[in-house]
Amino acid sequence: MTASITRCGTIAIVGAPNAGKSTLVNALVGQKVAIVSAKVQTTRSRLIGIAVAGPAQLLLVDTPGIFAPRRRLDRAMVKAAWEGAEGADVIALVVDAKAGLRGDTRAIMESLAGRAERRVLVLNKVDIADKGKLLVLAQTASQIADFAEIFFISAATGDGVPELKAHLAANLPEGPWHFPEDQLTDATTRLMAAEITREQLYVQLHAELPYACAIETEKWEERRDGSTAIHQQILVERDSQKAIVLGKGGAQIRKLGERARAGISELLGRKVHLFLHVKVKPDWGEDRGVLAAAGLDWTE
Repeated sequence: MTASITRCGTIAIVGAPNAGKSTLVNALVGQKVAIVSAKVQTTRSRLIGIAVAGPAQLLLVDTPGIFAPRRRLDRAMVKAAWEGAEGADVIALVVDAKAGLRGDTRAIMESLAGRAERRVLVLNKVDIADKGKLLVLAQTASQIADFAEIFFISAATGDGVPELKAHLAANLPEGPWHFPEDQLTDATTRLMAAEITREQLYVQLHAELPYACAIETEKWEERRDGSTAIHQQILVERDSQKAIVLGKGGAQIRKLGERARAGISELLGRKVHLFLHVKVKPDWGEDRGVLAAAGLDWTE
């Protein structure tokens, strides 16, 4: 980094569930830092992806999807999303261009309309959206909230992402970088390891397993041979869900463990011994400790 003037600032990536926020954060960072799945509300806590564009360091706050909350977990996730946007230098509203202005998205736009932060609209998934409706969608959105810029992108293919990244970098305040040049996220390795296992649950059991599952790290041990032993507990709400995770003769959890172990080993850069256990805990979404482990605040 040789530039005499550096920039650094926070960009809140907000939007309705499944708009593609985590995919966009990964695309801007240039490496996977947030888990992604087709299941809505995959992201639960605030996570900062750290991207670099020339002399600028972009602190990308990947927030949970904003929706109408029903239980404590839902309320904690929505609270995390809005707190992620508080005081940001730029708020990037990501909209699923294929889905259009559904209820949650329109409500978020209306909430953003009166905010002081610079706002940009990111119409995502344009590669699969109706091209004829994109301009109408952009015009309608502009009438609801005044956006400084509108971008048409596909976070999945990368189309339009470089232009968005350059714009975000140019609109950050001058100042020193907050993180080392090679750091990609502020998440702890323990949280990232749990997220890798949770992602595998979604990837392998998307159709069978509901959204209501969580990963608790029970034990983390650095061994003398340089390897790491990790004991994780998969929390589900019902006995029937436990049976799904275990699979016939334990086949499903073994497959899950193999995939998660490979991902965690790649993350840590060393051999990993992963031990998974499944526990039925009907009220885990109301447990203060479980929410804290996921990076969420307790909400009343």
